[in-house]
Amino acid sequence: MMSASPAGSSPGRASPRQAAQWLAERDPTIARLVEEAGLPSFPKPTDSHFAALTRSVVYQQLAGPAARAIHGRLVEALAGEMTPERVLATPAETLRAAGLSARKVASLQDLASKVLDGTVVLDTRRLARESDQEVVARLSTVLGIGKWSAEMFLMFQLRCLDVWPTGDLGVRKGFGLAWKLPTPTPKQLEALGEPYHPYRSIVAWYCWRAAQMYGGTAASAVTA
Repeated sequence: MMSASPAGSSPGRASPRQAAQWLAERDPTIARLVEEAGLPSFPKPTDSHFAALTRSVVYQQLAGPAARAIHGRLVEALAGEMTPERVLATPAETLRAAGLSARKVASLQDLASKVLDGTVVLDTRRLARESDQEVVARLSTVLGIGKWSAEMFLMFQLRCLDVWPTGDLGVRKGFGLAWKLPTPTPKQLEALGEPYHPYRSIVAWYCWRAAQMYGGTAASAVTA
């Protein structure tokens, strides 16, 4: 494992691939994962921030095909206008008819309301001034959006490179498999991730791949 203070400073505004290569030069386990799984892929998002969060709510606790079908019907119900204003202007019955549960309808309405009243910040300039912790705290005030969903938003929508989702079972299992350790608890994983600042998102990506390659874990809709 890397020492807490690896030799050589990290590259400034690194891409995910550059960050992976930097880590691989300093950690033999990461080097092996890079060789076996390739360089990480964090595709540039095509959705707006609000649309991405809406998709996250829809996909919760659903298999991929069912989630995609319901999300498609929701987009139709909103006439393709994935905005807080449109969500709040659409009757709950219309949203339910798309296949959403009552709780998910309430979650989307709460998200839309909190975006409009400023509780949840999605403006790009304002987001740039907030820490990852502040973004997670704001999003976690929304019904149905917890810490994990907020962390996935940071990683895959905002493409933050130092997110460490210690509550994710796939990350925990993958870390144990890759580094040949018993599956760590969230608290243990928090400490194990410390040496990998400022690129823990990259390590998490490789943990998911390790869980798939060595443990037979299926890829999720978020991490595929």
